[in-house]
Amino acid sequence: MTPDPSTLHPLPEHQRVVFLRPLVNSPTISVGEYTYYDDPDGATEFQQRNVLYAYGPERLIIGRYCAIAAGTRFLMAGGEHPMLGVSTFPFTMFGGEWAEQTLDLVTGMPSRGDTVVGNDVWFGSQATVMPGVRIGDGAIIAAGAVVTADVPPYTIVGGNPARPIRQRFDDADVDRLRRAAWWNWPTELVTAHARTIMAGTPADIARIAAEHGLEQTA
Repeated sequence: MTPDPSTLHPLPEHQRVVFLRPLVNSPTISVGEYTYYDDPDGATEFQQRNVLYAYGPERLIIGRYCAIAAGTRFLMAGGEHPMLGVSTFPFTMFGGEWAEQTLDLVTGMPSRGDTVVGNDVWFGSQATVMPGVRIGDGAIIAAGAVVTADVPPYTIVGGNPARPIRQRFDDADVDRLRRAAWWNWPTELVTAHARTIMAGTPADIARIAAEHGLEQTA
């Protein structure tokens, strides 16, 4: 039996694990099926505790089959402070005359845009993702990493600020995997080939996608 992606707790005996798609209800957060968050302390509070400063229109978009460890946080653009002049103090947020004098400065700030996470991305414990970052399919974010810049597909990054450690596969295999896009396969096909997805080669995955007419051309 395969897990139901609409179930909040796919492992009833482990309440620390939640599928995020049925949990989040914010219009600015989108999460794909089977992406889960694992936290022994308040896993169901992901939207409030792990997506911070989501005051503006910028979206957090997370793909399918991502694994997100405890303490991973996504800092959104609402936490940005103006750096136009001498002070970065956010006078505007306290309202009153301060807001009247400075609101246009805040609303005129350029936005870093949406934060976008691809599919099959693994976040280690206590990772932090800064506003507007794009993380490619198959990437691995090391524990404690602070991601301040885009991460290419199938790349391992770590540190503060996060730097590339290595690419998991060569360019040709990365291209094969992205065109095969196993995360978009029907669940039945993923189930039938779960062992190959976990332990096979990029060529194996590409072959299965081709056999079922699922290989993407672009």
